[in-house]
Amino acid sequence: MVNFTVAISTYNGENRIVDILEKLQSQIGTEEISWEILIIDNNSTDKIAEVVKEQISNSSEVYPLKYCFEHEQGLAFARRCAIREAKSDLIGFLDDDNLPYPNWVAEAYKFGQTHVRAGAYGGQIHGKFEVEPPPEFERIARFFALIEENKTYCYNEKYKHTQKKMFPPGAGIVIRKQAWLESVPERQKITGVSGESLSTKPEDIEMLSYIFYAGWELWFNKDMNIDHKIPKSRFERNYIIRFFQGVGLSRYQTRMIAYEPWQKFFVLPAYIINDLLKVMIHFMKYRNVITTDIVSAGEMELLLNIFMSPFYQWKNILIRKH
Repeated sequence: MVNFTVAISTYNGENRIVDILEKLQSQIGTEEISWEILIIDNNSTDKIAEVVKEQISNSSEVYPLKYCFEHEQGLAFARRCAIREAKSDLIGFLDDDNLPYPNWVAEAYKFGQTHVRAGAYGGQIHGKFEVEPPPEFERIARFFALIEENKTYCYNEKYKHTQKKMFPPGAGIVIRKQAWLESVPERQKITGVSGESLSTKPEDIEMLSYIFYAGWELWFNKDMNIDHKIPKSRFERNYIIRFFQGVGLSRYQTRMIAYEPWQKFFVLPAYIINDLLKVMIHFMKYRNVITTDIVSAGEMELLLNIFMSPFYQWKNILIRKH
């Protein structure tokens, strides 16, 4: 019986995959845990398959290492593949630029055993930067899947009385297979993260929203830690603009998961008005630096595309119908 699965989704990660496997080979406190590692190749075009197969031939007998190929590009498809292939009920998802701390597997497994209603839970994600982040980067750090907090808490309790929700980032998230199978549809609405797209956040939110609204608990576990490698290219203006454009345009879909069809008619106008006000307030506050400050520019792009997201989705629906 396998107690825990580590699923690593990768796209063209031949130069990154060895680092994460070395971190997993150095895990401590796993003597009583039966665990496995799945490498989900999300339709890569590099030599990742050869690199992984070489690693498999040299792998330890402590845990099995398996290569899986998923031809449909997108993180949602890669995760669905992992859910299908995993032999355990607890599946810890790592990206190929995530480096787990030595006790990550042990802490992730222990938390799942002691919190049986936790459908998903994440931990601390620390930035491992190639270059110094821009000034005020902390304002947008969470969008880069970075979170550092010193207490464990349940998101269901934290957001019990508010519609505004911030779920754990997808990097290092542990999913209970039962929660996924009971909550997440076979094909998610947002599936577009691949080698050409930039942000995994929208499908993370969609996936966790299904689990959350199905009644499962979402948790933040301070004792699970990973490093997230962030190259200097992530701080280039073009990247930031495209990144936040993708996040913003998906907001309508992730918001509407919480509502019945009849409710959307009433809540949507309020969202549109509120989003427009946020655009105007941000512009007034940062109008003198938007063209030079990358953080302010990224925030403006996010707010603009959140405001545009319902119109963008309606346009796509009309195009498909014709």
